[in-house]
Amino acid sequence: MSKLTRRTALFASVALVSAPALAQPKRGARAEKVARKGKDADPTGSPADTPLGPVDTTARWAYAMDYNTGATLLDKQGDDEMPPSSMTKLMTLYIVYSRLKEGRLKLDDELPVSEKAWRMQGSKMFVQVGTSVRVEDLIRGVVVDSGNDAAIVLAEAIGGSEEQFVEIMNATAKKLGLTHSYFKNCTGWPDPEHHMSCHDIAVLAAAIIREFPMYYHYDSEKTFKYNGIEQQNRNPMVQKGTADGLKTGHTEAGGYGVVASSLRNGRRVILVLNGMATNRERSEDSERLMDWCFFNFEDVTLFAAGDVVDRVPVWLGADSTVPLVAGKDLVVTMPRNWRQKASIKISYDAPITAPVMKGDQVGKLVVSGDGVPNLSAPLFAAEDVARLGLPGRAIAVLSKYVTGT
Repeated sequence: MSKLTRRTALFASVALVSAPALAQPKRGARAEKVARKGKDADPTGSPADTPLGPVDTTARWAYAMDYNTGATLLDKQGDDEMPPSSMTKLMTLYIVYSRLKEGRLKLDDELPVSEKAWRMQGSKMFVQVGTSVRVEDLIRGVVVDSGNDAAIVLAEAIGGSEEQFVEIMNATAKKLGLTHSYFKNCTGWPDPEHHMSCHDIAVLAAAIIREFPMYYHYDSEKTFKYNGIEQQNRNPMVQKGTADGLKTGHTEAGGYGVVASSLRNGRRVILVLNGMATNRERSEDSERLMDWCFFNFEDVTLFAAGDVVDRVPVWLGADSTVPLVAGKDLVVTMPRNWRQKASIKISYDAPITAPVMKGDQVGKLVVSGDGVPNLSAPLFAAEDVARLGLPGRAIAVLSKYVTGT
């Protein structure tokens, strides 16, 4: 039997669920699908879904998430497979940073430039064939210059060839749970089978920030000069100082795209947009939507790890009640008007029967409300409650039989 006990609606939260995962078609069908989306997907003027209702964006694909809680703030075909262009290089950087953190690569290591890297077209760092380039310079060449040539130098050094490095990319994508990503190269060069989703890109960006804070500072560099050539960071929000990373991209099939992260008053938001018609649209939409995410939502600590959420009755226990705790800080993202619209309940099976062990999950916190997507979080026993001895159990059973309570 399930019982709900209502607490005063002092707290509430947002736990936004991403769009359902798409069925995985065969590789040939997937390639056709990705190529088709560049022309036949929803019009760029259609709005994105948010907990507060539709929000306009010129992006064909869009996704925004709160970094601290993982809450989805904005979603427009966020799990659709799309051409990610140079946003692909985030995976290349993730693998480079992993090797650096493991000590298998050093910032001062010098890597050889192959003819393939030197001849690579598109955005370039302008490395020279037959020379060697420091890893740190190559990282800047990828982050600031979006250099395809720099990405290939790194890929060949780590994987032995770009093709073998791509195998590492796909294995890493599985490890990170990127279910709508498949790589064919390390640069984002157009390929009908090469795709990511906005949601996957946001998850990857969050992983870079979380796991490699010692290298994330490269993302905020506005210029980088190599071989006498100075280039500006292509990320418009980094240039304006409204974001501290991460990457832009552009191809004919994918349009103009950006993944940006901004930290304001201790709260970080990651925004991914793709499929815009012009660089101006990318710049204007990314800044407007980032501001919207910060203005309309806030992170709230409902309960700290040791806070007693409630005390619930225990049947046949040495103690009549057991305190419930969240087990960890329960921080959630909520619309700023949550106090007027949210309610909170404690749900548990009644009666909770002794014995109860500290750490047992015995209930859950349930949050709901108009404009507040549903959330449930587990609650745990904060103390042991032993089972009554035989005489005590007999008295309790008799009392229940006589009084009905």
